[in-house]
Amino acid sequence: MPGGRLTHEDRLRVAAGLADGLGYAEIARRLGRPTSTVSREVARNGGARGYRADHAHHATARRARRAASARDDGAPAEDAGHGRDPGAVRAFVDQFAELMVHTGLPRMAARVLASLVATDSGALTAAELTRRLRVSPASVSKAVGYLDRLELLRRERDASGRRERYVIDDDVWLRTWLTSARTNAMMADTAQAGAEILDPNTPAGARLDHMRQFFTSLSDDMAGGTAAPAFADALTALAALVHAEVPMTAGELASALGWSEDRVATALYDAEQHPDIADPVALRRDAAGAYGVVARPGRLSAAQCAALSRPR
Repeated sequence: MPGGRLTHEDRLRVAAGLADGLGYAEIARRLGRPTSTVSREVARNGGARGYRADHAHHATARRARRAASARDDGAPAEDAGHGRDPGAVRAFVDQFAELMVHTGLPRMAARVLASLVATDSGALTAAELTRRLRVSPASVSKAVGYLDRLELLRRERDASGRRERYVIDDDVWLRTWLTSARTNAMMADTAQAGAEILDPNTPAGARLDHMRQFFTSLSDDMAGGTAAPAFADALTALAALVHAEVPMTAGELASALGWSEDRVATALYDAEQHPDIADPVALRRDAAGAYGVVARPGRLSAAQCAALSRPR
């Protein structure tokens, strides 16, 4: 039946189809199954290059046994609710965690992150994570600390105030994207400094200049599609300086806005590196290190500036 489990013979045919270079849709057609069934089967069992029928069959059986055991041990009700298959949920969590590991995230941190993503509430306590992942509280604590430093989750107290919950926000991926964009911008700045020191006309300087161009383009491309939310902090910092009407240090801005100094530093960096977002004003830093705003160069002509500067 199309909706039934794949048999060992089905998996042998999937492996043969992959070896022949067939696409998922064609393999599914030959099996009389939905394409999604084949794509999920391959994705959770090594991918197109690593798929092995015997391994996939045994791995599926092991996952089914673990899912049954988890239900017997009192798996969270939401995994079994909403018509969900707890075994499929856990298989997805494993698959998502494995993907995160390939991007460089430590395995335990990846498992914690995947567990949070797959919960309706987006929040779990240390005890719930320990029970779900079947690891020690110390392992969960270390993973949570790592994710907290990356700002991929936040901590909050439950209603009783006795237990701490770890929460993943819906905009976590946007913030991760923006962090990557800023890292690329910093790479571009470093490459530019190196090119100026080594001279762009030399082989080493030219190499660094190409590097600068690449990371500048990458940073602009990443930030361009999400300009408004990406630079919201930069625009808020500029608005604060306009309202204050006097230069302020980063520390004074942090105190006035109720932000951390790191957050203010990032906002000011964005305002300096992306002047287009601040038009028609621009950020200016004085010799004492205080920040203020001025009309963006080129926005007003020399005659206009002179006329506006006359005493009235």
